[in-house]
Amino acid sequence: MKQKKRIGLRNLLLGSAAVMAAGLLVANDANATNGYFGHGYSIKNKGMAGAGVAAPMDAMVPSTNPAGLTEVGNRLDLGLTFFSPRREYNVDNAGGLLAPGTVESDSEYFFIPSVGWSHQLNDRSAVGIAVYGNGGMNTDYPPVGGFGTFGVPSAETGVDLMQLFIAPTLATKLAYGHSLGVTPIIAAQFFEAKGLASFGSFGGFGFDVSADDTKLTNNGHDSSLGFGMRVGYLGRITEQISVGFSYQSKIYMDEFDDYAGLFAEQGDFDIPANWTAGIAVKPIPEVTVAFDVQRIYYSGVKSIANPFQPAMGMAFMGDPDSQLGADNGSGFGWDDMTVFKIGLQWARSDQWTYRFGYSYGDQPIDASEVLFNILAPGVIEQHATFGLTYTFANASELDFSLTYALEEDVTGVNPLTGFENITLTMSQWEVGLGYSLKF
Repeated sequence: MKQKKRIGLRNLLLGSAAVMAAGLLVANDANATNGYFGHGYSIKNKGMAGAGVAAPMDAMVPSTNPAGLTEVGNRLDLGLTFFSPRREYNVDNAGGLLAPGTVESDSEYFFIPSVGWSHQLNDRSAVGIAVYGNGGMNTDYPPVGGFGTFGVPSAETGVDLMQLFIAPTLATKLAYGHSLGVTPIIAAQFFEAKGLASFGSFGGFGFDVSADDTKLTNNGHDSSLGFGMRVGYLGRITEQISVGFSYQSKIYMDEFDDYAGLFAEQGDFDIPANWTAGIAVKPIPEVTVAFDVQRIYYSGVKSIANPFQPAMGMAFMGDPDSQLGADNGSGFGWDDMTVFKIGLQWARSDQWTYRFGYSYGDQPIDASEVLFNILAPGVIEQHATFGLTYTFANASELDFSLTYALEEDVTGVNPLTGFENITLTMSQWEVGLGYSLKF
């Protein structure tokens, strides 16, 4: 009995230390793939293009389906992802408000840590915690011809969004093969905008399109805290078939006070609700095929979903409710997004496991919204992934994942001129390494 208590205390201390370390590290620019949601959060999950709501693989499972924690045992999973997004915009039909030509974002390389810890309380229940990042609306466009993207002299232009999620979890089996899990989510956000002063008094023409141009741009990083909830179900229908479902509520965040003149509702930037449903099939014991559908409700957050037009046009006409930062101020005009993910895992031997995946989602930016989305060109639609795990004799694991997000672009006309064509382009590479300890 004393030995079991010592083991339990050791596991708790290890898990707590890992969570504190991740809390210091994860607050970094995270991967923008499905809009600004990651396509997956654990190294194993990334290797299957994010599929796995019905196929739990490690202690990071609370980021996908908290019910899966009953299936992963006592373990600590550490991950580090090298993420390289390539963003650019192109303007043709010179003579408008934007300088013609192609401009690439200078921000191209990021490291993104993650950590998950799980502990089985008994043969029915488990507790754990996952810490991970989200975001990616981070751009850094250099000035061209002495002017920033939106005409501010010598200004770098861009935004930087960082998000941190801490997800403590309790999961339990209600009956054989059927589990429920609940995850309170603590979230922190950090945001900065640069080079947007033209939207204070637009272009020097006296159109005051921001409700407070002292809280519009170049105020450094601001932070906000918030809370939400994720619940999940995992059910084994037969020995070969499992199903899973999880729902994350909207995460209600404090306002970005320093950017109350930019985001709608005086700096409000909540995190959208989303759900994922999926099935996992084992045609033979060594192979698992997982298929997931995810729905992200960007429309539930005004600062993300409100269109640039007509709100911007109403602001020009003197409508205070439509100014940037106002209750109905302009946003990025993002649509809701549905993502389809399929992944295959093959346990080739006791040592080697291979993973393959593909996902597709219709990106959220309409052609009419390209101007403001120069700041956040989250237009990726397809991911092709590969992963593998090597299991050592002591049952610890070394994980690897590789993701290529296929290049995608969106072209539209500048709504302020009616003739400048703007093309947003994005692609990305991602390499993940992980190490897992089992207790």
